[in-house]
Amino acid sequence: MVKHIFVTGGVVSSLGKGLTSAAIGLILERRGLKVSLQKLDPYINVDPGTMSPFQHGEVYVTDDGAETDLDLGHYERYTHAKLTKSSNFTTGKIYSTVIAKERRGDYLGRTVQVIPHITDAIKEAIHEGATPGTDVAITEIGGTVGDIESLPFLEAVRQFALEQPRGDVLFIHVTLLPYLRASGEMKTKPTQQSVGKLREIGIQPDILVCRTEKPMTREMAQKISLFCNVRPEAVIEERDVEFSIYEVPVDLCRLGLDKLVARNLGLECERDTDLGDWKEMLENLKSLDKTCEIAVVGKYIQLHDAYKSIYESLSHAGYANRCKVKIRKVSAEDVLVKGTAILEGADGILVPGGFGERGIEGKIQAIRWARENGVPFFGICLGMQCAVIEYARDVLGLEGAHTLEHSPHTPHPVISLMADQAEVDQKGGTMRLGAYDCELRPGTLAHRLYGADHVSERHRHRFEFNNDYRARFEASDMVLSGLNPQRDLVEIVELPEHPFFVGVQFHPEFKSRPLAAHPVFRGFVEAALEHANGGRPSMTVESLA
Repeated sequence: MVKHIFVTGGVVSSLGKGLTSAAIGLILERRGLKVSLQKLDPYINVDPGTMSPFQHGEVYVTDDGAETDLDLGHYERYTHAKLTKSSNFTTGKIYSTVIAKERRGDYLGRTVQVIPHITDAIKEAIHEGATPGTDVAITEIGGTVGDIESLPFLEAVRQFALEQPRGDVLFIHVTLLPYLRASGEMKTKPTQQSVGKLREIGIQPDILVCRTEKPMTREMAQKISLFCNVRPEAVIEERDVEFSIYEVPVDLCRLGLDKLVARNLGLECERDTDLGDWKEMLENLKSLDKTCEIAVVGKYIQLHDAYKSIYESLSHAGYANRCKVKIRKVSAEDVLVKGTAILEGADGILVPGGFGERGIEGKIQAIRWARENGVPFFGICLGMQCAVIEYARDVLGLEGAHTLEHSPHTPHPVISLMADQAEVDQKGGTMRLGAYDCELRPGTLAHRLYGADHVSERHRHRFEFNNDYRARFEASDMVLSGLNPQRDLVEIVELPEHPFFVGVQFHPEFKSRPLAAHPVFRGFVEAALEHANGGRPSMTVESLA
């Protein structure tokens, strides 16, 4: 019988429910359990695929092609849970399912209502999210208790708990203890009111996780316990971490959340949670004395979450190379206006993906600067396409070379629309999405980095390298080192004589993990570290082994 944990949030958004859910998943895995993780989002969009990164942050893509919430990135970085389209449901997705049933005639003779039809669909989604063999299914409810959009989801999980055997469902509520600098004190009232709202719906939280920037006193915990009807030992402090988000699971175990969860769900709770390698990683991070600086040249750099997985992947690569990666956020438009002088001093240039024409010429200038000055370069998705455009213009002499996405009359469309996208007129969920094969050319940098002949990577794009220009590129110094074998699409380009110049059509940041950095990110940071050392080889984990 699958046990279920529901994680809700109160007071304000962006409290860290996703990180808390992921940390709980890691803790339970380290206790020998198989977990699944799922996010229920109350917005009406079917998925975040058509939303601006400024609205929603990055769109995280799963192997099976789902465009999902960025919290799923936390889930995969912390755990081994296999995430699918069933790992993220929105109001739009739930209502679309119910309306489709109504149109088919599944509800003939009945009035379709929020209760029971919408709530039943939500409960079905929760069961669907628990993959076969799961011991504990963790479901995060997006939004904040009290939001009108969240009410059907909260009602559904209330019903769900009532229908499950006693002791098989656990409610964890993440809330805020704000610190008022003017009076120099923390306040418990927002937490009390948030829990009060949850109890009005009919949900009594079993555990409170209190986000705070200051230590919580015993008196405060007792007060929260009394007013929120939660046992004192179940009021857990989750203080802001000083060093790394990967400290969260260790802190929660230190405060006893691991055994508290196990006890509440009737699981074996006496033994300690094995976080040995996780703690070792954190200790090693604190002793790093080497540094390199990566300039991320993008159009959404004002919002950290827009490139969340990329920043995390750079950190992972830093761990693997035993160095700190300092990130310099550079607006692509600033490169165009202020010139490439703003890139001086960077040890590596990373150009990420994106949509829309804004900033493209700035990205192209940054890539040319990296190529001509021997600075390590890594281009992802649109970043790879910009590298192809720059090389076509400045090396192959194809004046006016561009992408058909933004220049329909270019004389040299080196980037063109994929053939199967020509008749697509719907925007949502219609791109090339999910995992596809890539065959690596022997002897290339990509082949050496991966240490394999074939890999699988996740994609999210409509435009692709134009094969009509392959002969011209293959006759030059640029190597097309990765191809999709099924459709003969160019997946990776590189310049062998450059210290590190790699562009990939896919999104490798979705497969990087704290204890297993993605090989291309690892190689890129290694090259950047060598650049920071004045061209001297860095002492990587591999060379030290």
